[in-house]
Amino acid sequence: MSEYEEAAVEEDVATEEYAEEETYTEESYDDGSLSTVEETFDLDGDGLEDSTISADGVTLVDTDYDGEADAIATDYDGDGISDEVVVDADGDGTFESLVSDTDGDGLIDTYESDTDGDGYTDQVSYDSNADGFIDQVATDTNNDGYADVVATDYNADGLVDEISVDSDADGVTDTVLSDNDGDGFLDTTYTEATPEGDSFQSQTGQVI
Repeated sequence: MSEYEEAAVEEDVATEEYAEEETYTEESYDDGSLSTVEETFDLDGDGLEDSTISADGVTLVDTDYDGEADAIATDYDGDGISDEVVVDADGDGTFESLVSDTDGDGLIDTYESDTDGDGYTDQVSYDSNADGFIDQVATDTNNDGYADVVATDYNADGLVDEISVDSDADGVTDTVLSDNDGDGFLDTTYTEATPEGDSFQSQTGQVI
């Protein structure tokens, strides 16, 4: 199994919580025009622009207007668009989620989360085709630093097509659950004991 940097994809990536907008304005001068980028945030998806303070490529984002930063956005390449945002999603004062644009296209494609609050990333979600939805989610269930459960939506229909599991943490997939007929249910399981696959019907396999 691969480490987090290699794994990626799960549920719905078009989450409003991380909505980010860029507003382009043109200012005319005698010697031509200057194009600037004004970046705005609505991280909590309430339809209201979040309060921000920016300096030297770093933007502090206050989503609830309480005077405390709920997110920190960083523009590493100086193009006026943030490349990485760390978020305190649960309001406990700790930034446990990281969203980033790994391919530089201006769209967020990777979500890294510390779901158990131990200070280590244990889940990575990835939008591989820039459609605004998560295609793959990799989870480290035993805190060894490696993803041992990976759920993938191969055809971008919003349903999980395959779940692979490394149950003994040896880096090799032990079980694969697949939806072979595209009905939204995981109907086939492949294991070391049944390499050719066997019938497996899951009533919870439609959505992660």
